[in-house]
Amino acid sequence: MKILIAPDSFKESLSAREVADSIEAGIMQYRSDLVCIKIPLADGGEGTVESVLASVGGEKIAVRVRDPLMREIDSSWGLLPDRKTAVIEMAAASGIELLSNPERNPRITTTYGTGQLMLSALDHGCTKIYLGIGGSATNDGGAGMGQALGARLVDKDNREIGPGGGQLSRISRIDTTDFDPRISDCDVVVLSDVENPLIGKNGASQVYGPQKGGDKAMIRELDNNLQHFGNLLESHFGRKIINIPGSGAAGGLGAGLLGFCNAQMSKGFETIADLVKLESIVKTVDLIITGEGKLDFQTKFGKVPYGVAQIAGKYGKKVIGIAGSLGDGYKDLYTLGFQSIFPIAEGPATLDYCLNHAGTLVRNTSERIIRTILIGYQV
Repeated sequence: MKILIAPDSFKESLSAREVADSIEAGIMQYRSDLVCIKIPLADGGEGTVESVLASVGGEKIAVRVRDPLMREIDSSWGLLPDRKTAVIEMAAASGIELLSNPERNPRITTTYGTGQLMLSALDHGCTKIYLGIGGSATNDGGAGMGQALGARLVDKDNREIGPGGGQLSRISRIDTTDFDPRISDCDVVVLSDVENPLIGKNGASQVYGPQKGGDKAMIRELDNNLQHFGNLLESHFGRKIINIPGSGAAGGLGAGLLGFCNAQMSKGFETIADLVKLESIVKTVDLIITGEGKLDFQTKFGKVPYGVAQIAGKYGKKVIGIAGSLGDGYKDLYTLGFQSIFPIAEGPATLDYCLNHAGTLVRNTSERIIRTILIGYQV
């Protein structure tokens, strides 16, 4: 029997690679003669670089960048084996998990560090950048990213604005005279399943601002500021941006990338699945095990396990799901390609316990799964 192990990460506990390793360990604990193929996955958020490098090879490139509050931190991005392709997570420089709860403030957080990661990729000769933009702490429309790449965003007195979405209303003019010319020869592909426009009730500020620390008054201000900045982007670059699906992703970073980089918006999971050649592997296996931290009604909206199940369904492959917990609507997944779904908890337990022992719990769960599947099965 050949088993494909293709999970997403379990947030706050295990990376996708660690989940895959734990599932394999549980299977091997019972039957060490089974063949396991591990493809840790992501959808453009945290873990994207690790997932792609684990599957296709390459190396991590270390770089010092600015975090969402402009503090220097160590970060990295992935250089693929062709030495011309970069995989970058904006979360590695501008992510919400880099901040404590009291530090979250979308009026002042910036995407400057994301621009620095892109700059590092250009310095290494990359002509293609896959940029995952999940998990942002920002609401600056990609202004900081643009500044890091050489754009000047100046007020009526020709003074550069400061960082954060609260500064966007000050911009009088976008000056790209010194913008890095290498971007024009670089294919920037944005990995995101978010289709929100830049502004309005479904826009960046109103939908995602509250989880980044914004109150009602701040959200109104930020939405107005993004409207102003979006208008400037459209005028300066001569193309529609504000209402393009995905322009509101990552606090409007999508809009900044559409403007400054003429980026291509792409479905996160689908693009990564293509990169790691997931479909060709699915064809060759007998069973697929996938999972994420929580399987619920949201899973079917482009999450990794759902994407895996859709590919599996094309070839009549059986899919088992493993999750840290099950939420409302998880049974819907039984009609969407899953044969069975297992939570990892072994009894009443606190969240902290499950997070701290997730590896063991996943391993034990996968052992129970394979024991059940192989009842009466001759391998």
